[in-house]
Amino acid sequence: MIYQTFATLYDEMMDTTLYDRWLSFVQKYAKKNAQELLELACGTGILAVKLAKKGYQVTGLDLSEEMLTLAANHAVENQVTLPLIQGNMLDLSDIGQYEIVTCLDDSLCYMPDEASIEQVFQQVAACLKPGGQFLFDMHSLHQIDDLFPGYMYNYKSVDQAFMWTSYVGEQPHSIEHDLTFFVWDDERQAYQEISELHKERTYPIEVIRRALLAAGFTDVIVRAEFGDKIVSPDSIRWFFVAQKGD
Repeated sequence: MIYQTFATLYDEMMDTTLYDRWLSFVQKYAKKNAQELLELACGTGILAVKLAKKGYQVTGLDLSEEMLTLAANHAVENQVTLPLIQGNMLDLSDIGQYEIVTCLDDSLCYMPDEASIEQVFQQVAACLKPGGQFLFDMHSLHQIDDLFPGYMYNYKSVDQAFMWTSYVGEQPHSIEHDLTFFVWDDERQAYQEISELHKERTYPIEVIRRALLAAGFTDVIVRAEFGDKIVSPDSIRWFFVAQKGD
């Protein structure tokens, strides 16, 4: 129940306007006739539902059972078909073939090292149809190295509070986010504390590009600002569009 609560709070705290921007990125760069889409790290399913409403045949995959429970609820509420798989993006065997695979909201930054990134890319390539596309984003070096360290955010309402503090991680271009929620529990007549430590890491663009090419992707496009701008030293997120060879 504690992680169900965390998943719900995560949903409430998220800036929902970002989902529309991720949706626009997919619509802009995905091939127009492609429909079969696998969303990695689908979380609570908000983006998956938006994609389904635009006509994509979406399957969602996430490691968290609690997140998938909320995703299923979102699908029912919005009357869309949304198959959901509890699984790890490091192993995408036996989940079918797709025309598009997405991994957004910097979810790939949770991979601990280059070897894991390479493994994900190989797994994605294996479940993509020939000519299929992999669309994903990652934090930029500027975001991880310059903006996140020392970042703090606090939020308080009548029945809950949230504290977010970011620290420099142990590995190059890494960050640790200390997230703590305090939620009022009527039965206990006290606040329930929910804490999580999120570790993220990014890599230079040339490292990501090299890993994509080694996994069998051919054309690789890198943009910023949800695909709308060219990459610059002060870009916050990088957006990648990689096409598998025919």
